Amino acid sequence: MIQLLSNNDVVYVMGNLIIREATTKDIPILLGLLYDLGRPKPQEDSDVETFRKLVTKYVRDSDKTILVAEIDDMEIVGMASIVYLSRLNQSTLEMYIPELIVLQKYQNHGIGKKIINSCITLAKEKECHRIRLESGNQRKDSHEFYKHIGFEQYALSFTLNLGL
Repeated sequence: MIQLLSNNDVVYVMGNLIIREATTKDIPILLGLLYDLGRPKPQEDSDVETFRKLVTKYVRDSDKTILVAEIDDMEIVGMASIVYLSRLNQSTLEMYIPELIVLQKYQNHGIGKKIINSCITLAKEKECHRIRLESGNQRKDSHEFYKHIGFEQYALSFTLNLGL
């Protein structure tokens, strides 16, 4: 079920779970979810502020979205970050999901699937030609989850860290 709030934000309601767009008020929780995924943790107080600014910029960027899964209007238990990309060989956008996170104790309860279904709804609304995501080689359970919900392994990803 999709609801339109009075401020025109779209909210996807699923039982006591709500999938909604993140706001700047969610930043501390989003950072915690990213740390749970293994993203770098701030080493100094100034790093925390830098990370807050990065997430704030992300939330405000029109080509990006962060969806959060919230239980009982109070606890955020998952998230997906979304980037809409233009491709040189496509006339429509591609949805790219750099992060999909569900807290460990809430995994295997359908929350990740509901987040992905909300992403699919957004991608269709934006007329994207596909959804692409990445998953670390070590995340075998995640790979099985993605295959189970209809994703196919399509390519390999290569990274060159520049040490900056």
